[in-house]
Amino acid sequence: MARPITLFTGQWADLPLEDLAPRAASFGFDGLELACWGDHFEVDRALAEPDYARGRRELLERHGLGCWSIGNHLVGQCVCDPIDARHKGILAPEVWGDGDPEGVRSRAAERMKDTARAAAAFGVPVVTGFTGSAIWHQLYSFPPNDWAAVERGYEDFAERWGPIIDVFDAEGVRFALEVHPTEIAYDFVTTRKALAAIGRREGFGINLDPSHFIPQFLDPAAFASEFADRIYHVHVKDSQVTLDGRRSILGSHIDFGEAERGWTFVSPGHGDVDFEALFRVLNRIGYDGPLSVEWGDSGMDREWGAADAVTFLRQTDFSPSSVAFDAAFQGSA
Repeated sequence: MARPITLFTGQWADLPLEDLAPRAASFGFDGLELACWGDHFEVDRALAEPDYARGRRELLERHGLGCWSIGNHLVGQCVCDPIDARHKGILAPEVWGDGDPEGVRSRAAERMKDTARAAAAFGVPVVTGFTGSAIWHQLYSFPPNDWAAVERGYEDFAERWGPIIDVFDAEGVRFALEVHPTEIAYDFVTTRKALAAIGRREGFGINLDPSHFIPQFLDPAAFASEFADRIYHVHVKDSQVTLDGRRSILGSHIDFGEAERGWTFVSPGHGDVDFEALFRVLNRIGYDGPLSVEWGDSGMDREWGAADAVTFLRQTDFSPSSVAFDAAFQGSA
């Protein structure tokens, strides 16, 4: 099972795609997961310009690269979030508008619908991204939570994302939520609740990024096994927990990579994710989609890390066996 190894371009959006594509090819990637920011994949142009999607595809093909998914995390985040000044920095001006929170959420939802249409025009079956959450800020229950309000948060998610998934379904594209702190689903329990809230619609599934499970002391392989029918995409990113009695798992309001953090993201193979265990489960559930490397290591040069990640995956990903190991013993007596 030669799963394609791709590079998620979100953390490379400072580079034009014309520059990034040959670099990614030289690192050894099979393709790119194009982010819908920077100039990598522009949703509005994909819908307005008849030749835009074909031009993006031809650019990649010139460098021997494929594309199986696009990512629109930044806009998706704003569909359900309580909007504040931070969101202005991640949105295009036409989506931010005047900053009125409900207006921002509404325009973000329309842009996600357009993302489904653009993905269909581009010929990719999956859009990865975030949903945002009206209730993430209630994670720590003090003052005590109104648990009915928490349940309304899942209803709010379903009401806002249901019409978006209608468009995904109509376009034959699936949305893959990156299960992640700050989203409506961030662990086993909240993923079950989110899937139930949206009626377990086939158009709504999961982008599994194991790096977000390690700081929560969760098992990414067990997660893949439980939600086998919903794993539509996989990110390859690692994280490292360093608890010594002085560093907190909560992050301490300091940035990733700082020495006093209790955990941080690191390049694949340099942290605590058991990728072999994860890949064994992916083999068992029949996942043959991309393994998309998401660079996220404040202590490592990103170009060195990208090439190193390809080498790591070539050595670590493996095909399942087509026979039982003891099949040759039968009839040998």
